[in-house]
Amino acid sequence: MDPTHLHQLAVEAMRSRGLLPAFSPQALQEAEAARHTGPERGGDIRDLRQLTWFSIDNDDTRDLDQLSVAEPLAGGATRLLVAVADVDCLVRPGGAVDGHAGANTTSVYTAAGIFPMLPELLSTDLSSLHEGRDRLAVVVDMRVAADGTVSESSVYRAVVLNRAKLTYDGVSAWLDGTAAAPPQMASVPGLEEQVRLHDTLAGKLRLWRQSRGALNVNTIAARPVFQGGQLVDLQPDEKNRAKDLIADVMIATNGATARFLVDQGFPSIRRFLQAPRRWDRIVALAASHGVALPALPDALALDGFLGARRAADPAGFADLSLAVVKMLGSGEYVAAPAVDPAAAKAGSNGQGHFGLAINDYAHSTAPNRRFPDLVTQRLLKAALAGEPPPYSAEQLTEIAKHCTLQEDNASKVERQVLKAAGAWLLQGRTGDVFDAIVTGAAAKGTFVRISSPLLEGRVVQGFEGLDVGDTARVRLVAVNAERSFIDFERA
Repeated sequence: MDPTHLHQLAVEAMRSRGLLPAFSPQALQEAEAARHTGPERGGDIRDLRQLTWFSIDNDDTRDLDQLSVAEPLAGGATRLLVAVADVDCLVRPGGAVDGHAGANTTSVYTAAGIFPMLPELLSTDLSSLHEGRDRLAVVVDMRVAADGTVSESSVYRAVVLNRAKLTYDGVSAWLDGTAAAPPQMASVPGLEEQVRLHDTLAGKLRLWRQSRGALNVNTIAARPVFQGGQLVDLQPDEKNRAKDLIADVMIATNGATARFLVDQGFPSIRRFLQAPRRWDRIVALAASHGVALPALPDALALDGFLGARRAADPAGFADLSLAVVKMLGSGEYVAAPAVDPAAAKAGSNGQGHFGLAINDYAHSTAPNRRFPDLVTQRLLKAALAGEPPPYSAEQLTEIAKHCTLQEDNASKVERQVLKAAGAWLLQGRTGDVFDAIVTGAAAKGTFVRISSPLLEGRVVQGFEGLDVGDTARVRLVAVNAERSFIDFERA
């Protein structure tokens, strides 16, 4: 299957799910105008370009949303600064670009390519924190205690400068001692110390969250591999040490952002994951490994089980993680109304995140890619400027509902295009038998994932008795790339 054909299939899939695959001429004109007018620079903006800011992302990422820098403090504490690209200064509320972003609410990452939430002139250029470019940012400045707690934080605007664009694979291999240091370590003074300090700090943040019940899972996503313009494989894109490092830093930042808005008496959009509805199935899964979990959802007990299985069966841990993640269910966006800061400190509003073991959590670190983050950035900047919230509680409720809906639609498009790519790869293999893990079992069907190529399909025969987390041998009975289906029967 050539990329052009796959791209057209992705376009049609987006349209069928209520997503916009292309920008309007007005949106593109607005983006072009931003190149000439530049960002607004009013208000209190600090100059922090002298700090050793750096980014870590995928090798081919061009929409860089955040930078970070840290310094050790007395008593084992650390000061951590995270700079998030000031996208709001280039995207006018109510404009055509804002309208497109608010309609799709997310960038859509398909096997046919990326459909960005913002025009590439913005997301991969003017609002991207590129190496060697001065950029406006919203900075979250945190003090992290020796035990991994964020003891205090503040938010302000600043001009920043990315000193080094590092990659997940390069940093991870270097930290693990399996490869030489990235070349920037030698050319940027203090960078090596920065990355090692971040690695240590991330471990402390992770241990603190795990002590509260944060789940340490290891899921694998499929990455399309092209050769000579042709799709040749779907390979696992696995987690590594550098990805964990950035995830831990961003989780801390998102928590600090939510608490800042509470302290300002502002409403917000939160990321919410309730206790799992399929806890009974998670209990049964643990019991199959000889572990008894409590009858009611208990994140600490679940993470203890996961840690034991990681140690006992490292090779099978990704499949176990996938089963648990499927049974945890999907997160959603919810609007949190403004509350009195003193009352908020007395207790949580209940809008927590079960998997992260955090009570107050707002997506804020990827405004180039997610609309909730852009909305949060506008709330932050209004609070800093002493202005009223730019959105009412009713507007935030509608935005949260729409973002949840469109995130689900985007995921369905991504899966559909991936299945189309996988179906094309499996042509001619009807009758082959694969080891599989059950990833879905509901009235709409039973679904399994195979590992080579890494993809999901539906079990159309012999699915009785299968449930999420079960393993099975399945035989390929039919594929259709145009209709994006891959059918198996139980072997």
